[in-house]
Amino acid sequence: MIDASFRAVAVPPPEDIESARVLDEPLQLLTGPAHALAGARSVTIAQLTEHRIWMPGVVPGTEWAAYYDDLVAEFGLTIEATGPNFGSDALLDTIADTPALATFMGEQTRLIWPAGYGLRRIPVTGPTPVYPHSLLWHRDNPHPALATLRGHLATAADHGAAGTWTPGWTIPR
Repeated sequence: MIDASFRAVAVPPPEDIESARVLDEPLQLLTGPAHALAGARSVTIAQLTEHRIWMPGVVPGTEWAAYYDDLVAEFGLTIEATGPNFGSDALLDTIADTPALATFMGEQTRLIWPAGYGLRRIPVTGPTPVYPHSLLWHRDNPHPALATLRGHLATAADHGAAGTWTPGWTIPR
């Protein structure tokens, strides 16, 4: 049995599943050193409309595909989902070497790459797109640490901060 899972919740879960929104994670733009925006301290979402954002391996029908579809519809971005997802190493290699591509990365996603890559993590503003992570668990789950985890995450939760964007389908709780 799985005790808990993290995901964006696009529709109310079944009756036997509880959910709580626990983290709105800001997206950052990740570029290589030769990308046109590599020198920016921050970029607005409007500035990204003229740049290709590569998100390989987006699976249609998933909540993260719905998230990116809504981001595209709302702001007129070009998100290219072509190609399989060969993992973060292959993604970082491509972004480092391809001046015309950038990708989105969660602000709290920790990655290590060779110093020679010269990758840049750039905050996105005006508004800041945030990915709405929720914790899901079975209502009758007796695991002793589950209540502690839920309590910890509830104290850290900060939703709907000024200047952020989430899709309209995001469940607020």
